Amino acid sequence: MCGVEMDSLRPIGFIVVGILIELVQRPSKSAAVVKLKASAEAEISISRLDIRVALITRAQKHPDADSLYVEEIDVGESQLRTVVSGLVKYIPLEDMQNRKVCVLCNLKPATMRGIKSQAMVLAASSTDHTKVELVEPPQSVPVGERVTFPGFKGDPHDVLNPKKKVWETVQVHLHTDKELVACYKDVPFTTSAGVCKLSSISDGSIR
Repeated sequence: MCGVEMDSLRPIGFIVVGILIELVQRPSKSAAVVKLKASAEAEISISRLDIRVALITRAQKHPDADSLYVEEIDVGESQLRTVVSGLVKYIPLEDMQNRKVCVLCNLKPATMRGIKSQAMVLAASSTDHTKVELVEPPQSVPVGERVTFPGFKGDPHDVLNPKKKVWETVQVHLHTDKELVACYKDVPFTTSAGVCKLSSISDGSIR
């Protein structure tokens, strides 16, 4: 009798053991969500941004907006890019001429008061937002060189997808340190000739 009962229970035992093994091997839904979230966060980093050393060859007031400049900027391509910047209140027009700057080149172009802006000049603002300065690369850096961030490798997107909020996610970590160095988190904006800096704004935000 006992032998017969044990034999009859074996298939059930195998089934239970099989279910337990499957449960152990199958990742939980929450673990899968965490993994996907971590993967997405790894995808969104400063390496996805195409920040280059550029030269403003000409700047003028926007014909239809008192607060905007329209710049022609050399980013190392065959043609100049047109860029619209809201810097009139903070930086004199004469200081926008023939000046090396850092430019974000892979934002989706946007029309501002009738003029399409094809990039964005990076600038830092003070904590009280009363002062704004341009992020400046070393003068010896060639136009078109990509600004790098040690420890963050990867190729930038051709054009950032606005729906993925890459720029918005990265921008909150852009700032200036106490040594006036432009940084992503604690990593400096780096070029072949050194780091990019600000004239006087420390502990400011960059955008």
